[in-house]
Amino acid sequence: MVINSKIATSEYILRTEQLSVFYGNFKAVRDVNLDISRNKITAFIGPSGCGKSTVLRCFNRLNDLIPGARIEGRITFEDKDIAKMDSIALRRRVGMVFQKPNPFPKSIYENIAFGARVNGYRGDMDELVERSLRQAALWNEVKDKLKQSGLSLSGGQQQRLCIARALAIEPEVLLMDEPCSALDPISTLRVEELLQELKQQYTIIIVTHNMQQAARVSDKTAFFNAQATETGSKSGYLVEYSSTEVIFKNPKQEDTRDYVSGRFG
Repeated sequence: MVINSKIATSEYILRTEQLSVFYGNFKAVRDVNLDISRNKITAFIGPSGCGKSTVLRCFNRLNDLIPGARIEGRITFEDKDIAKMDSIALRRRVGMVFQKPNPFPKSIYENIAFGARVNGYRGDMDELVERSLRQAALWNEVKDKLKQSGLSLSGGQQQRLCIARALAIEPEVLLMDEPCSALDPISTLRVEELLQELKQQYTIIIVTHNMQQAARVSDKTAFFNAQATETGSKSGYLVEYSSTEVIFKNPKQEDTRDYVSGRFG
């Protein structure tokens, strides 16, 4: 009997099992268990130094680029162990948008086309550029100046350009590390509205220090905290993971309640 692959697909696209992250001998994050749901927005919140971004970077193995970094435990993407996947192929499917907008010093058009070209795209490049910019809600603002430098755009436009660039390689997951921290309130609102549209097609994980933002945009929220070690360093761990409504209105853990109510952090 042939089983329809779409029906058989798990509702979870990414999973961690007892994930710990080390930098040399230092355990930066310990024993994280997470199931990331498809076509949902998952927010990572918590005080500085609790491992949110470290865990985020694990999902497309960006920590591999840091000397001395290693993980224990297991991460799966589409039920496949990512440690056994080609890292470049993984990053095509799990894209990244960083904290500060980082357009290439190229034209707006080439910011989109360059990555797609490097990744072997053979379709209609003009169509891909337009589609990616439309998905990032930027097309109408830049369609008449595609030959201008991406660096000529405002901060908020640059961040949406970076989002469009990530979408151009047609990933399944979009990782976002504090994508609005350098933006003004109006640009932040545009990005938040964009996320709601993008989750129809993509799974999104966003690290944010803005709890109001997490409450506004996410479907699920993971709260991380940090504990001092014997050496005085801090080791991060996952305190609680649930629907965003539960985390902000009826958390099970006292530390979560204290954090979302502003008592620390």
